[in-house]
Amino acid sequence: MKRFQSQPGFVVQAYRFALDPNAAQEHALRSHCGAARAAYNWAVGWVSASWWQRRAEESYGVPEADLTTWRPWSLPALRKEFNQAKKTDPRFAAWWEENSKEAYNTGLANASAAFDNYAKSKNGKRRGKRVGMPRFKSKRKARLSCRFTTGTIRIDADGRHVTLPRLGTIRVHESTVKLLHRVQAGRARILSATVRHERGRWFVAFQIETARDIRRVTRPDVAVGIDLGIKTLVVLADSTGEIRTVANPRHYDQALKQLRRASRTASRRQGPDRRTGRKPSKRWEKANAVRNWIHHRVADLREDALHKLTATVAAEYGTVVVEDLNVAGMVKNRRLARHIADAGFGEIRRQLTYKTCRRHATRIVAADRWFPPPRPAPGAAR
Repeated sequence: MKRFQSQPGFVVQAYRFALDPNAAQEHALRSHCGAARAAYNWAVGWVSASWWQRRAEESYGVPEADLTTWRPWSLPALRKEFNQAKKTDPRFAAWWEENSKEAYNTGLANASAAFDNYAKSKNGKRRGKRVGMPRFKSKRKARLSCRFTTGTIRIDADGRHVTLPRLGTIRVHESTVKLLHRVQAGRARILSATVRHERGRWFVAFQIETARDIRRVTRPDVAVGIDLGIKTLVVLADSTGEIRTVANPRHYDQALKQLRRASRTASRRQGPDRRTGRKPSKRWEKANAVRNWIHHRVADLREDALHKLTATVAAEYGTVVVEDLNVAGMVKNRRLARHIADAGFGEIRRQLTYKTCRRHATRIVAADRWFPPPRPAPGAAR
């Protein structure tokens, strides 16, 4: 295997594969993700405890100089305190050795970033919506995720397995030969691996540093304006006067009848009840699995269609002009929220941004949201 040397022109990108773990490996995956959540909650509680203590002392008239000192939330400080607490804290002492240290580092890093975002937002140094104080993650609602940055992280030579720290060798559904060849040839270097449970399946995403050749677009001198809509998903009007339209596939609407039927079936089964502690029946679990499968299929179809659309546009035009839409405000319209969310306006712009800039080095321009859009050809649906 050739040694990797980072050079100018190398970019950081991700390769994601669906995992096929056995029962023991899935238990270990859930344990690592649970450890990350537990470390996050510990960090939030440890830092915020000093905040509430200072507030209580201020209410009693304690002078500023005598108030409890602020606890730091930097990652090194959190890691130092957690390493001392995990051996004596009853919440960790019995089982913390079962998981990799990277699981706890994931939770601590997320907590540190959350407090940074809160502080910057409060001081007006962060753009976007106001960020609140970090809160505890619920075991029932938290997303299962864990990131590995050290240890044994590799693509096995057979192209069908990956190896992760403490988790061992896990089989994958897809072939990893494309990434394997890049690593073996010295044209890529694995930086980290993130395991995540999504849509009922486990995935691993390898963050790598690799060389990416700039691909020349088909028409570099042509600019195109993109108008997004509901009846017609995209209207493309280029500088040559050509206007093309892309119909909205409406994946969610197509599956709505099937989804309603599956939801009615699940509602007639004995589901779980957290108030009384009732366990779900086997028939409810089967019905719920069918309902989830419909949701997952719709999401996969939407993702595939948007990737194909944006890849086609990014590979053809030298300049792409997109609308600066207030999607968060648009979805507040209760009559159109479902259709706007199904179309994926925000995702289209996100994909166009990184595909035009990183893959083709073309220019992307965000047009003002009040700029008049291009008009479709006579007789075209809009």
